[in-house]
Amino acid sequence: MRNLEFKEQLHEYTQWREQLIQGIEMYRDWRNRYRFNDPQSTDTLLNILHGLENDRVTLAFVAEFSRGKTELINALFFAETGVRLLPSSPGRTTMSPTELFWDEKGGSYIRLLNIESRLEDISLMDYKRNPDRWTRIELNCESPTQMQEAFKELIATKRVSKEMADKLGLWNEREAAEQGIINPESVEVPCWRHAMISFPHALLKEGLCILDTPGLNALGTEPELTLSMLPNAQAIIFVLAADTGVTKSDLEMWKSHVCSSRGNRRQGLAVVMNKIDSMWDDLAGETGYEAAIQKQIETSAMILNLDKDVIFPVSAKQALLAKVKGDDALLQKSRLNLLESYLSDDILDQRREILKGVVDKEIGFLVNESVKLMDGKINNAQTQLDEFKQADFQNQELTGKLMAETRDRQNTYMANIENFQASRKVFAVQAKMLIDSFAKEKIDDIITRTKEDMSKSLTTYGMKQNMRKLFDELRDLLQDSVDMTEETRRLIKAIHKKFQDEYGFKEIEPQLFSIKQHQFELEQIFEEGEAFRNSAKTTMTEQSVVVNKLYGTLIAKARNILQQAQKDAVTWSNSVLSPLMHQIKDHKKQIENRLIMLRKINESKGNVSESIAQLEAELGPLQAQYTELRVILKSVHLETKPD
Repeated sequence: MRNLEFKEQLHEYTQWREQLIQGIEMYRDWRNRYRFNDPQSTDTLLNILHGLENDRVTLAFVAEFSRGKTELINALFFAETGVRLLPSSPGRTTMSPTELFWDEKGGSYIRLLNIESRLEDISLMDYKRNPDRWTRIELNCESPTQMQEAFKELIATKRVSKEMADKLGLWNEREAAEQGIINPESVEVPCWRHAMISFPHALLKEGLCILDTPGLNALGTEPELTLSMLPNAQAIIFVLAADTGVTKSDLEMWKSHVCSSRGNRRQGLAVVMNKIDSMWDDLAGETGYEAAIQKQIETSAMILNLDKDVIFPVSAKQALLAKVKGDDALLQKSRLNLLESYLSDDILDQRREILKGVVDKEIGFLVNESVKLMDGKINNAQTQLDEFKQADFQNQELTGKLMAETRDRQNTYMANIENFQASRKVFAVQAKMLIDSFAKEKIDDIITRTKEDMSKSLTTYGMKQNMRKLFDELRDLLQDSVDMTEETRRLIKAIHKKFQDEYGFKEIEPQLFSIKQHQFELEQIFEEGEAFRNSAKTTMTEQSVVVNKLYGTLIAKARNILQQAQKDAVTWSNSVLSPLMHQIKDHKKQIENRLIMLRKINESKGNVSESIAQLEAELGPLQAQYTELRVILKSVHLETKPD
């Protein structure tokens, strides 16, 4: 079955990631042994290792109610249990966002967060750090039936007063009226806000994480799903019903939550047209059925502005039945194999390329620095060795001249070190200005002030004008940071150029801080904000609800981006001069060693051969050190070409 192929591909991906971790660990050890390490580079390497070790391939399944999303998850991943593991019977649908993964330390369990936790101003991430706030149910992995019963808790509901449902964000007067529900005594709500499930399924043990989200209302009332969980998923599988195509609520979910979590990217985004078995019609014949499917694909692709190649017509119900019964013909008819191929090939390949890009971005400059510094060390050692072999040290005058030249170089070096220290102080001031341009206090002042103005607005027009003011002020703050970034980049280039011109230092391109990605992400948010500001729904919605939704989603996202920009600026400013410092230390050591050797030769001519032997002895370990570095980098595909 295709699922076996996905398992094999995931296993291969996991092994590749382990090799990458091992190679980076070896590189970190190499830097420590040969004294290339500094606190900033060590932190950078430890952070990337931590990220790789905790990496999971997350597949998020998103759909409006009754699209067969949970049945699709059962068919794709859990058919070998022989039961419908996750509850997906008609009328019994997942009520809370659910994460499935393997927690080796925690074991097999379901953790459930009660719905009343929404009344507290605590994020889901903070709740996840505190297991005591969750209800825990143990899972018996030897009994699929026990697990099946335990999972029924995911669809549990209870009735609360309309006032309580309103406070929980689970009551909408207008939508209820449209359904003919007016002033009810009680409202049915989910028992649980969020569910986390851990058990040692083969795919989950390999690092797969499945995110099963309920309908549009849940996504709208849980900002963290849209802000972090969906954007961080490797792939989002959006499920439609084949017989209805893209409905109004499907389209709203697609635009508001799925597309916004991807920005302008469509990578890792697929659509499943489920329940094609509802279109099986003997009277229409195979040709008519196929034409109907293709028409739905084309229509959906046009409405969603998506490539037809990532729209997969499937019957999850028949696929699950086929896998449980071992019916290959039915499995083929369910068309699940095409979706499985997409997950096996495209998604895992995309994840591998993304990780390669992250590693290259995070430590590529360290690797480049190591290679060039080693290249410079070997060239300098070889040059000095060649010079000593060719020099006529019998000539007392020549020896004295070489010593005088070396002392002059030492004096010039010491004088210019003072200039470097002065440049470093100037850079520190400039870097602080850059970091302060993203200061939390500045951002929070804008956000708090405009929120108060918005809440005080007497009209919808006034509220919308304050929204625009908020976006404009955040944009102005970002532009100040962009200008500051340019000044800081020019300064760091000038410092590097000075040492290349005056000392002939090996040219190591300084890692320049860039704000472009943060700028791009913020502009995306501003566009979403304008669409939100101008939408008819915003005009018709109660003002306090609009303000809370805006600040709970878009503004929270903007704030996170600006805080990340500040963290990146701090990390960069602490590490950008490290390569230059390494070169300066080597340059100093080089001059000092040369003076010692010349002094010995000047005192006794018999020391010439001894000095040459010493230089040759130093060159061998350097070359071995360089070879070791190249082997390590090749093992993790981080080779760089020397100049």
